[in-house]
Amino acid sequence: MTAERFPIEAGHIMAFARALCDDNPVYYDPSSDEAKAVGGIIAPPTFVQASAQFDPDYPLRPKPGEVWFGSGATPSGRIHSEGAAGDSGGANGGTILHAEQHYEYHRPIRAGEVLTVSVHSGRTWEKQGRRGGLLHFGESITEYCAADGELVVTARSVGVRTDQTVRD
Repeated sequence: MTAERFPIEAGHIMAFARALCDDNPVYYDPSSDEAKAVGGIIAPPTFVQASAQFDPDYPLRPKPGEVWFGSGATPSGRIHSEGAAGDSGGANGGTILHAEQHYEYHRPIRAGEVLTVSVHSGRTWEKQGRRGGLLHFGESITEYCAADGELVVTARSVGVRTDQTVRD
């Protein structure tokens, strides 16, 4: 669910920061004191999520000529997911939810570099829910590495799949 190659572009960093309403010059002005202090333009926290936009098969992005599951016209928790929670729900129409997201930065992400991205499964566990039946948790670990193989960011995502649709 993530691109294998993620080019870090200064304009992309600036647009991402602006979308967050973050006007810190470290994200767009290499001559600022802030950028000079860290050796140039760096990416803001959570920026690695933008790597999904470089994946042509990313299921959450609208595609021309295809119905987008996120249109709001129908419940959107029943798409097939290769993410942390596994399949698209239980026999009684369960739902997939994004439960947690953690980022561990080993160093700043810098404009001009190209990161390689690898994803692997982490821990899985179950817990009895009050309204959704058995809850199945799964962790997906995404590692972003520099061209020399240095680990730059580790992202951990936890998804949960319910056995049945939660009803009021």
